Amino acid sequence: MSRLRGKTIVLTGSSSGIGAVAAKKMARAGARLCLVARNETQLREVQQAIQLAGGEAWIYPADLTVEDEAAACADAILAEHARVDVLINNAARSIRRPIVEALDRLHDYQRTMQINYLGAVSLTLKLLPRMLAQGHGQVVNISTLSTQVPIPLFSAYLASKSALESFSRSLQAELGRQGIDVTVVHFPMVRTPMSNKTSIYKHMRMMDSDGAADWLIRAVEKRPARVSSALGNLGSVVLAAVPGPATRFTQPLFRLMDWRLKNKLKKEGVK
Repeated sequence: MSRLRGKTIVLTGSSSGIGAVAAKKMARAGARLCLVARNETQLREVQQAIQLAGGEAWIYPADLTVEDEAAACADAILAEHARVDVLINNAARSIRRPIVEALDRLHDYQRTMQINYLGAVSLTLKLLPRMLAQGHGQVVNISTLSTQVPIPLFSAYLASKSALESFSRSLQAELGRQGIDVTVVHFPMVRTPMSNKTSIYKHMRMMDSDGAADWLIRAVEKRPARVSSALGNLGSVVLAAVPGPATRFTQPLFRLMDWRLKNKLKKEGVK
């Protein structure tokens, strides 16, 4: 029997991409899904797909960057479900831009922090009392391989994910003995609608949404502190031990990768 069977799982960013695929897989494994995202139409499509396959799903359309909407979303979930077993903070946005081109774009950092960090923390704080009252719960926070291996051009995105990782460690340190497990998932690049917006990544090898959904299932089934790749685990050790050399060594590799990807696009006539 699946360890997901009967669990009530709140999954943000579940209208498309990794979230939508994971929701359907978890429902097939017997989980009860509370689907959260801004796009109500897409949420209903995911819900209907789950229900047609015999699963259970409820939708909660909300913009988690708006405090009142996040609070109303949490209140609705708590009112309709006696138990909340897992919260997966999957909703996110990413911006690829050099820092020198963002000198007058503080809003890049504000927008990524608002959804990637504050939106996740807001929903976590609202649902934690129910988890504590029932004596168990799990918070799964989505991060990235790029916080483990120093990369350029994503300073706003990586700052928000690093903040979420620090919050995750504090949450585990303070509430682990009260039955709250915390898992951070360090995804590599995943082929999703979000990553497809960046044309340079058209020819880059990426994990697919199906594989990424399996990582989320592993996170809920095994409840580890971290789900990561071998490269990410190695990168974390090297970055902690020798941050200067680690950062300097990787930069020529990323410049070479960008050069190759740009050349492939040029051959196709894409600017």
